Amino acid sequence: MLQDIQVTGNKDTRSGFGDGILEAGRENENVVALTADLAGSLKLGPFMKEFPERFIQCGIAEANMIGIAAGLTIGGKIPYTTTFANFSTGRVYDQIRQSVAYSGKNVKICASHAGLTLGEDGATHQILEDIGLMKMLPGMTVIVPADYNQTKAATKAIAKYEGPVYLRFGRPVWPIFTKEEDFTIGKAQILNEGKDISIFACGHMVWIAVEAAKVLEAKGISVDLINIHTIKPLDTEAILASIKKTGCAVTAEEHNIIGGLGDSVAQTAARDWPVPIEYIGTNDTFGESGKPMDLLVKYGLDAEHIVAAAEKVLARKK
Repeated sequence: MLQDIQVTGNKDTRSGFGDGILEAGRENENVVALTADLAGSLKLGPFMKEFPERFIQCGIAEANMIGIAAGLTIGGKIPYTTTFANFSTGRVYDQIRQSVAYSGKNVKICASHAGLTLGEDGATHQILEDIGLMKMLPGMTVIVPADYNQTKAATKAIAKYEGPVYLRFGRPVWPIFTKEEDFTIGKAQILNEGKDISIFACGHMVWIAVEAAKVLEAKGISVDLINIHTIKPLDTEAILASIKKTGCAVTAEEHNIIGGLGDSVAQTAARDWPVPIEYIGTNDTFGESGKPMDLLVKYGLDAEHIVAAAEKVLARKK
């Protein structure tokens, strides 16, 4: 199946969001877009042009934006809040907890420029703990799509999904290798079936995991490769089916290894089917300014490190 994974283009995932919200707006007149002075960065131009009456510029007032969004849901609107991931979560955690999660409001928190691949903006903007912050909130759905197509599909899907959602995507141009129709909230995407090792990845790390899997397969190691685009609700059935078959796993995420995808997979394994697991992610650290791919290499989030982690966990299994 690895040979069937084909790159059909290259585009940033935030553009998938911009194109997705435009289509969601066309399909449902209740879809409303709010932004905290970052309409251009979130690719909202086409939506603003077609639906000016459904666009709200909140200015650099993220907490206010969340409050407005929560209020809009009372009138039946489906608000999409938009800003950088750091400002979407860390800056407004109290408002999200009290006004959205606790109240069960149908707000879609859409967060761009997440992780190390934000690049040159540096540590203050490269939030690496947002998945953990959001997945711990009761009732919050957390989605981290892998490429442009999947981000577009997720953006459209959450309009029909009742309840608060955190949708995380990024800034850099990235390979497009999925199909929109393959995305379903809460259902993992199996990219390759194997018997020796399970690799679970999300976001930008899915493509890097594909590259690592090709290296491993060339070495005679059979890889079960799974895209966990929905961190919560987690597809525990897919995870358990995989690790029961392979007996070991590697997780890969553009996030702190504390509190992210790796911990979710490990918790599932510990509870139902313990196996050796190695984590690929940032190790309890902030980021720094630099070119996106250079940062991924420096912090150990490249294909070479996934291959090394796979070989390490295979040795542990033996």
